[in-house]
Amino acid sequence: MQASRATSRLALHAAHLPKQSFSTSRTVAKEIQDAYILSAARTPVAKFNGSFASLSAPQLGAVAIKSALEKSNVPADKITDVYMGQVLQGNSGQAPARQAAILAGLSSSVEAITINKVCASGLKAVVLAAQNIQLGLAEAQVAGGMESMTQVPYYLPRASQLPAFGNMKVEDGLIKDGLWDVYNQFHMGVCAENTASKYDVTREEQDDYAIQSYQRAQAAWKENKFADEIAPVTVKNKKGETVISKDEGFENLQVEKLKSLKPAFVRDGTGTVTAGNASTLNDGASALVLTNRELAQQYGSGSRVLARIVASADAALDPVDFPVAPAKAVPIALERAGITKDQVAVWEFNEAFAAVIKANEKVCSVHQIASAMRSILIRNRFSVCKMPGSTPLVELFRWVILSAAPVLVF
Repeated sequence: MQASRATSRLALHAAHLPKQSFSTSRTVAKEIQDAYILSAARTPVAKFNGSFASLSAPQLGAVAIKSALEKSNVPADKITDVYMGQVLQGNSGQAPARQAAILAGLSSSVEAITINKVCASGLKAVVLAAQNIQLGLAEAQVAGGMESMTQVPYYLPRASQLPAFGNMKVEDGLIKDGLWDVYNQFHMGVCAENTASKYDVTREEQDDYAIQSYQRAQAAWKENKFADEIAPVTVKNKKGETVISKDEGFENLQVEKLKSLKPAFVRDGTGTVTAGNASTLNDGASALVLTNRELAQQYGSGSRVLARIVASADAALDPVDFPVAPAKAVPIALERAGITKDQVAVWEFNEAFAAVIKANEKVCSVHQIASAMRSILIRNRFSVCKMPGSTPLVELFRWVILSAAPVLVF
């Protein structure tokens, strides 16, 4: 009886509601648009506690964004969204991406989102921006990544969690929120060791790859190949102002010393990952300007459009196997792009260990991988985003410009 009365009341209420039409014949589908990268800029990469020690990640991000906008020729009022990858956000202040956007001179009405997907943060930021354009939701976007590993704080529990007396434990934010496998309770370097062991990547292979990367970075700087992408950073100090326009650390290669370094993570005699063939801690930022076809045609002629984003793909494995997750994404991306593996001119796998590159090379059966971060620059001396893949992306575009064939970046 009660159920019948309730049903009657609902029917009476519905009768008084305004009638709405839900047509299934209305066309809602839109044609997928092309997304183009018009410009790319990056700050130099500074060493941990180096030249950028006094600058926050948003301040570095602002420099990269401002430079990328200037290079693109796209008016600032065309930008509607900013996506910036940042892994270690502690001590950065509220809404880091929004800080970077406003400090770069963009309007306060521009939406900004900070992305954290660990090593893939910067790349995911680019994908999200590109999808907005592809879906026709935006004409122009900014995307990139930023990190100040130097300014990451130590953590101290709140008073309610502290013991009444005795010693207190202080945790390193760099480790806790950036470099620690929470599922297995060990350093990410141990994951790299597991990968090296599983795919038979030797210590010699890792060291040789690291040495090659250092040497290529040195040659690239000597030939001034990074001039077009560097956004100099002005650092204020007690002596006045210093302009930083060159990467730090890549000149420090000592081949014999690198080969003699002891394993950093597994020290039972089987370890192969060292401080020499793994990334260092760094500070820096990078940014891209993306537009649709119309704006690319309007503003890209003078700055030269760098690339068209054809497809993207995500993939995941057990957390301990994250180093080879890119290999799982490869066939998905290739299928979406409508190309085959042999049509790819350049492969770029973004990671913090030489073992990762060599393992993915084996899994994908790719005999020659040109990693922007490692092969051209500094074998991930770019740990600027732990690596969220932001600054290394800028390096990739030099390959895009030089190659008429497709490029894959993971």
